[in-house]
Amino acid sequence: MKKFASILALATIAAVPAVAFAETTQVREATEEAASPVALNAGKMLYAADGYRIAPIYRVTAEGNPQVILNGRLVTVPASSLSDVAGKVTSSLSKKEIAAAK
Repeated sequence: MKKFASILALATIAAVPAVAFAETTQVREATEEAASPVALNAGKMLYAADGYRIAPIYRVTAEGNPQVILNGRLVTVPASSLSDVAGKVTSSLSKKEIAAAK
């Protein structure tokens, strides 16, 4: 009985670091996914959150903000509003909100 108890204790102690490692790995992976920048390049289509196309990206500024041409104006879209949804560059702003930006 003593052997069983000591084996159980060792198995429990050995399992704790593995579980802790798995949890930190999952947290790190989730953080990397959330913090990963959206791949931006000129010519790629910019979509609104509702799935509608806004405009193709004309260029990307040095700060990483895409610029699009809407209503004959060059408009800068904040990079903080962008995400990658199913491989598409998607903004949380609507086309109307982007067009109203200065």
